[in-house]
Amino acid sequence: MTAPKALDTPYDQPRIFGSAYRTATIGILLVITLIAFEGMSVGVVMPVISEQLDALDLYGLSFSAFLIASLFANVVSGLWSDRRGYTIPFLVGVVLFVVGMGLAGAASTKVLFLAARGVQGLGAGCTIVAVYVMIARVYPADVRPKVFAGLSAAWVVPAMVGPAVAGFVADTWGWRWVFFGIIPLVVPALVMLVPALNKPAHEPDESHASGHRDVSHASGHDVSHASGHVDVSHASGHAGASHASGDMGSGDLPDLPGSSDSSDSSGTLGSSGPSSSSASSGAGGGSVEGARSRPFAMTVAATAAAGGAGVLLYGVDKLHVSPVPSAVAVLVGLVCLGYGLAKLLPPGALRFSRGLPTTIMMRGLFSAAFFGVNSFIPLALQQVKSFGPTAAGIALTTGALGWSTGSYLQSRRSVEPHRRIRMGAACVMAGVLLGLLSVLPGITGWVAVPAWIVAGFGMGIGMTTVSVTALKQSPVNEQGANSAALSVTDMLGSALAVGLGGALINLIGHSPGMIARGFVVICCLMSAIALGATLLASRTRSD
Repeated sequence: MTAPKALDTPYDQPRIFGSAYRTATIGILLVITLIAFEGMSVGVVMPVISEQLDALDLYGLSFSAFLIASLFANVVSGLWSDRRGYTIPFLVGVVLFVVGMGLAGAASTKVLFLAARGVQGLGAGCTIVAVYVMIARVYPADVRPKVFAGLSAAWVVPAMVGPAVAGFVADTWGWRWVFFGIIPLVVPALVMLVPALNKPAHEPDESHASGHRDVSHASGHDVSHASGHVDVSHASGHAGASHASGDMGSGDLPDLPGSSDSSDSSGTLGSSGPSSSSASSGAGGGSVEGARSRPFAMTVAATAAAGGAGVLLYGVDKLHVSPVPSAVAVLVGLVCLGYGLAKLLPPGALRFSRGLPTTIMMRGLFSAAFFGVNSFIPLALQQVKSFGPTAAGIALTTGALGWSTGSYLQSRRSVEPHRRIRMGAACVMAGVLLGLLSVLPGITGWVAVPAWIVAGFGMGIGMTTVSVTALKQSPVNEQGANSAALSVTDMLGSALAVGLGGALINLIGHSPGMIARGFVVICCLMSAIALGATLLASRTRSD
């Protein structure tokens, strides 16, 4: 027999779990899953931590510290990855994340725990951006959508089971093991990623360099929160990261720095967005003009925004204790925050100018309204209704279920984007108002479950639509910059709302009855933000 000729051999698209990419894929998914799990878990155990460390006065700031640090790390890691490669930012991020987890688990005082949350945020922010750049450079362009689909699942699973698992661990072994238990799992992930850290970049192909992708039928989940959802997100925190519940699939990849299809000459995703050739190549060429095209200016802006947000929240939290110094801190924080946002966001965003500026700001309004309540649901249920951590975690899980459903359904409807955004904001408002009933006397706390399904459903519809709309409204050479802007408003919206909620709890009081009253006030305030998003939705139209 003779061997078949090369021309007779059909092209076999590489598989992400094939021999060439298996270890890298598993390592990446494991790292993201661990970050997402931490983001989903901390909310459930925070009431227990607050009680044992006498840290209820820092409840809101514990979430905000993670998000603010992650915001800063997102920008800096993107700039770093564009110019020096993803290896060092990734390793630094993982080390910081592990150190932060260890410090949090070992914290004996509330100040140490707050510092640990900041270190975790730095680590998560660096790692997530570096992972996106790693995907761009390790995988061929036609394989990347499959990797991003896997990342969506890596956020979805922790969002579905993370709160309940964290509650069970806290009930059984103690809250410290929610942090300690993740650390050993990082080692196999790093071992599997060693080859990817040294792998040469793929050359860009025409389909990738065009900077075009059909985003009209995306489904799945965003890695922004967290946020912490992070997509960070996840790295709600919502994370986190984003926000760990997420909001999209491959069509929404530009939600995080590093996920845009605009690539540089080495095939790098627009990790930092505003900083470099990663945001300036693709069809149309050109580059982002102004401060968002200069690395140093972006670093200063990120520092000002993150620092300003921290000073602002500190001042707001201490207003009732020392009015004059706190008022000065609030003023300084507002000035720094305004300066940073003016550089990080597109022109007109702070004025809610019609079209793209309002679309990007809408992301922050959605995150503020939802996560400003989401972070306090476990506290309210455990302190007011005597729920255990496991039971309180179920309420957060239902929000992820609603989010998944809304994200899936929005991609299969032909309703105009601004109408979907309005519908999503209205659902968030309805869910928040229904949720406040869960702490009222004579009403079961389980009302939080249907309430958070409704609110999560609104987030799935609204956040996904905002992401896709922002990408469609962005010129090709600004997709990366505007993707980074979405992450900025996402994390800042969550951080400021949760920090303000914590300040309200401190002002009203820490007894169960006062926490119930504070939760009602928080829900009313966040529903007002959701109402504002509902009214502003029409301004997302470009015409």
